[in-house]
Amino acid sequence: MRYKLALLFVCIVSFSFAQNLTVESIWKSGEFYPNRIEGFTALSDGQSFTKIVEEDGKYLMKKYQFKDYKGAGTTLINLSAIQFNGKPLEFDDGKLSKSGKWLLIQTNTASIYRHSYSTVYYIYNVQSKETYKIHAADVPQTLGTFSPDETKLGYVSGNNLFVYNLNTNTSKQITFDGKQNSIINGTTDWVYEEEFAITQGFEWSPDSKYLAFMRFDETDVKQFQMAIYGKLYPDEYTFKYPKAGEANSKVTFHIANVETAGIKAVSLGEYEYLPRFQWSPIKNEVFVSTLNRHQSHVKYHLVSNPENPSDRIFYEEQSTTYLDADNVILLKDGNSMLRTSEKDGYNHIYHLTFSGTLTQVTKGNWDVMDLYGIDEKKGTVFYSSSENGAMNKSLYSIQWKGTGKTLISSPTGYHDAEFAPGFNYFIRTSSTANTVPTYTLCDRTGKEFQVLETNKALQQKLDGMKLSKKEFLQVDGAAGKLNAWIMKPADFDPNKKYPVYFNVYCGPGSNMVTNDYDGANYLYHQLLTQKGYIVFCVDTRGTQFQGAAFKKSTYLQLGKLETEDLIAVAKNLQKESYVDPNRIGIMGWSYGGFMTSLAMTKGADVFKMGIAVAPVTNWRNYDNIYTERFMQTPQENASGYDDNSPVNHADKLKGKFLLIHGSADDNVHYQNTMEFITALVKANKQFDLFIYPNKNHGIYGGNTRNHLFTMMLDYTLKNL
Repeated sequence: MRYKLALLFVCIVSFSFAQNLTVESIWKSGEFYPNRIEGFTALSDGQSFTKIVEEDGKYLMKKYQFKDYKGAGTTLINLSAIQFNGKPLEFDDGKLSKSGKWLLIQTNTASIYRHSYSTVYYIYNVQSKETYKIHAADVPQTLGTFSPDETKLGYVSGNNLFVYNLNTNTSKQITFDGKQNSIINGTTDWVYEEEFAITQGFEWSPDSKYLAFMRFDETDVKQFQMAIYGKLYPDEYTFKYPKAGEANSKVTFHIANVETAGIKAVSLGEYEYLPRFQWSPIKNEVFVSTLNRHQSHVKYHLVSNPENPSDRIFYEEQSTTYLDADNVILLKDGNSMLRTSEKDGYNHIYHLTFSGTLTQVTKGNWDVMDLYGIDEKKGTVFYSSSENGAMNKSLYSIQWKGTGKTLISSPTGYHDAEFAPGFNYFIRTSSTANTVPTYTLCDRTGKEFQVLETNKALQQKLDGMKLSKKEFLQVDGAAGKLNAWIMKPADFDPNKKYPVYFNVYCGPGSNMVTNDYDGANYLYHQLLTQKGYIVFCVDTRGTQFQGAAFKKSTYLQLGKLETEDLIAVAKNLQKESYVDPNRIGIMGWSYGGFMTSLAMTKGADVFKMGIAVAPVTNWRNYDNIYTERFMQTPQENASGYDDNSPVNHADKLKGKFLLIHGSADDNVHYQNTMEFITALVKANKQFDLFIYPNKNHGIYGGNTRNHLFTMMLDYTLKNL
């Protein structure tokens, strides 16, 4: 498995020393943005990396040694000198091949959905300094990937799979039936990208002779339309979106011989989803996982003989609820893999042979959060876990046989790792709830030998502003203790009574009570404390890193237990001497907007004010992979969908309620808010509404975030 060390360019920020926070200073001026470390690609030797730097007005790709991270480096390519047809080539990104012979250049790059993008590729021969455009047709490309032997480049254009020969500078089309909103080859549809987090639907064989790829037939998937405003007659954007209970794409698996362009279909039996596949690192065998529609039964397949593919199921796992699309790493022994599973009640790492023998690597009443990989020469596995509490993320190494577990970060705080190939070095990003991120270059044992970025100036600025401290605590929910945090005004007086502003999400497998720096959101909550509010957050039942039973307790009834917990916690807060029991408000985005809408209806006697941003208001409107994982289909579980949909509780609304949505939200469709509006009007309930034209689920771009949070602050000040 290849590991890329992808970090950002250092962003130098000049700080002013104003003592009072404003929405504009948080969301627009940039004065509180921490410096980051970006733009690195670790090389296969495990000892060095490349970085794009600007020197004397020129962009250079330079090579550095990890041991001399801040040295002068060696210039590999003068990017500013690259030309095409006699003109300088402006680029958005560049990916160097492992040998350093080829540079893949991205131009005119544009995002599509959460992860997908379109671009125009050029290839640059580092030795001859020649530049070629890889695709003749005027159709954007995506997912350019070098073959292991670096003689070819696979990519997707117009929903078809292509191979570009780097030696002859010719392109060969592999599939021919790709068509928008119909057939997709080599990449994924909307719902796979969003819910399985995969966009690359093809992969090279280790000998560079074959491409394994996914084919999506979207014919039976119903279309969703969004109006895009700006012209006299708005444009209509149409895409395939499978809602709960509706038809999915028919996904099939294929192997193409890149020399002959011959394609063989692989028979995998009965399944609904194909969330993962990966070639063996040493031989022409492909691992494929398939899931049933309920996502409760996973099968592991091994496909051999690419010219006449044969499939063998070597492992199966089932759940009475659902299974997550697990992490998988195929080992270079050619006979086994590492995987994660909640098989024993917590998410842990297992070693699985292709003969079906399963051995547990990590154990304990805590969850593995990330499986980073394995140094196979030394048998060392690297991972992160919640062993020190669900709000902390700690880094560990362990031998693949389950011995020699070693902590390679502080036990508290939130730590992420980007490992170089070979696992001798990694860059650790660390923060806590009240301290900004730091970046440190470490060896495999976690020993720090180079501090890359401390964000000292920003931390000193924040320390000098007499901000509130985010404090962690446990509170009583409807059925047990829950993790929470609280931020009180810096001049908190226990003899006064304060309004409380809940910020919530509560979605399955997602936490907000974490001991990490929350950037602009953290500062916005500081602004609220400066305005005299207590800010509060709780992870209800259904959130993660406390075992499978806690996470899956909301199965078949999304919203029910979470709302009960929110109401119970709010009622307990009302009893505190320093809380004004008549001034408790709530705000949430996406799933949090769903919870806010339920709190303002089912919990209307407790919450005075609510702000719901991009809320799901009826799970029948949301995509089927996410929704059915937790709810099964509406046909099977109608009451589960209806009993906790805010649209069915509109008549209970009390207090001040603000609905916000982007009209071009491809994720949680504006339809959710429109349906809720209809229900509220029918119930004769007054509310407030704001729509951001042409904005998607993130509601950002230009002045949008500044406008949004200014509006939410004003609404809070007036109504809470």
